[in-house]
Amino acid sequence: MKINPGAVFCVLLFVSSAFAQDVPPGSTPLYTYRLAAQGTVAAYDEAVAVACLQGLINRDGPRLYVLAAFNGRPQYWLDLFSRDSRWLAGRERIAVPDLDGLRKLAGGALKGAVVWDPAVPATLNAATTIAGVEDGVVLSPELAEALLPAWGLPVLVDLRGRFDGNETGSAKNDVYRWAIREYVATGRCSSHFVCLFEDSASARAAGSVSYVVTRDWAVTHRAFVFDLSPWGDEAPKDDPGQALGTDLATYRQLLEAVMTQAAGRHMTEITGFFAFWKYSNIPGFASSHEPVPTEWESVYVMSPYNCYQNTVSSDCYNQSLHRHAPFTALRQRRPVMRTAVEDKAYVCILMADYDSTTPLYDFLPKFWDDPVRGELPLAWGINPNLIETYPDVIAHLYATATPNDHFTSDASAAGYFNPNRVKPDQLPLFVAHNKRFFEMTNMTIAPMVLDWEEPTAAVKDAFTQFAPDGYATIVMDMHGKGGKTPAAHVWKGMPVLELINNTCNFVSPKQTSDAIVGAIRGRGGERPGFYFFRIVWTPPSAVRDSLAVLRAEHPELGIEVLDPYNFMGLFRQSAGS
Repeated sequence: MKINPGAVFCVLLFVSSAFAQDVPPGSTPLYTYRLAAQGTVAAYDEAVAVACLQGLINRDGPRLYVLAAFNGRPQYWLDLFSRDSRWLAGRERIAVPDLDGLRKLAGGALKGAVVWDPAVPATLNAATTIAGVEDGVVLSPELAEALLPAWGLPVLVDLRGRFDGNETGSAKNDVYRWAIREYVATGRCSSHFVCLFEDSASARAAGSVSYVVTRDWAVTHRAFVFDLSPWGDEAPKDDPGQALGTDLATYRQLLEAVMTQAAGRHMTEITGFFAFWKYSNIPGFASSHEPVPTEWESVYVMSPYNCYQNTVSSDCYNQSLHRHAPFTALRQRRPVMRTAVEDKAYVCILMADYDSTTPLYDFLPKFWDDPVRGELPLAWGINPNLIETYPDVIAHLYATATPNDHFTSDASAAGYFNPNRVKPDQLPLFVAHNKRFFEMTNMTIAPMVLDWEEPTAAVKDAFTQFAPDGYATIVMDMHGKGGKTPAAHVWKGMPVLELINNTCNFVSPKQTSDAIVGAIRGRGGERPGFYFFRIVWTPPSAVRDSLAVLRAEHPELGIEVLDPYNFMGLFRQSAGS
């Protein structure tokens, strides 16, 4: 979906003739479908079919909303956006009772079925790719046998028995390399969106639908879907017999093909996350790589290909519907700017890690609804590119923000990437991408840039063009190449600072207070001093309580908490710029 500044999305609404008898003339109903269960193979297969049909039904307008008896978040957002004059208010709701009803609702948009092969779990992802490109529904063999005779649909592609490892020695990789050639290299897939969704290797038997309900997004955008390891030095748990590095080689083939198709017109979002149990050291798989380094390696691998990560999108319902919400460029309140730098330890708090759809959609509401919010100045880290997925959620946050709530980007700007890994000749595209989203969300600060080394001059020049009010970074050199955190300075008017990670995980007010004290003293305790702290998925009340402990136990530190604009502005002044 392309977003134009100042424009309102036009929504085309269609009413299926199959349900026309239930719809008053001239109305635009909102159809609903409720997933009743998870935890079984049958529930998994149903959710796959529902998600694919939803992607087709919502491709041209917001028609179908999926609810879940086992997850209350979809109902939360439906209720919120149906209140007062919000964008779903007044829509008559019509419950679709079963898959037959969804097939009828899809009407002529549905061209046929794609049958995947449970013996080769990767074929589920290939089938989802094909369903988006060829307007199909993904069915397991069992569902195909049960439904297709009555539905009268052709089988567009049957993937059973087609992949045995003949090409690469890995059936899994044979699937993806075939699909890359057929659907990415030929330009039939989106070059804007790619989906890193867990396949069926363990999820189907467990009936886990976390990366099933998201497939409406893949189908509606005709996106390529994959599940591969970013590591080349060990085989993944789901494919232990593959030749070393096969997954990574296929991963790079995909990134190269997508970059070729994008042809410098835009960057590419990779939405989803690696499967912990396959590719990192958790109980049951003695990998040499821990989960966080696996996350970082994924971003390290994709960044040179103009790709950025929407880190987690599990359990994100109705993305194909929310994307149609009417949207105009957002505006933030700006505080009165201070001019005098005093003898204090200035602190700014980043309420962090809402850089991807899962924490934005699922986690943030319980923290945003904290009654203490608004009592102290906070920076909320929300990646602006997420307006492509949940524009209504972000607009709701802006509409309900207090004067003490300020929005900045999170990891790393308009998407999670390593800026130093972007090829120098691609930096103009990088700037254009970020500038567009920063302008649409009225952001001017990028306080959580994640990288393997301090920013180069070229990277800092790039950030001055869309984040002129401030840049802060966490540097983690996991490849041992000598990366280091930059010294605090001002670059062409843009403050450049460290984002301090000591407080990332909240345990208690005392623990967080001690972490802040340790970080300040460990950096010399200078006054005036400037200390930007990251706190992850924590309510404002817990931050308030931590600061109360800090002030009571350490009045000598002279702490003052600032909003991000005054924090960066006073640092710029103190640095003589």
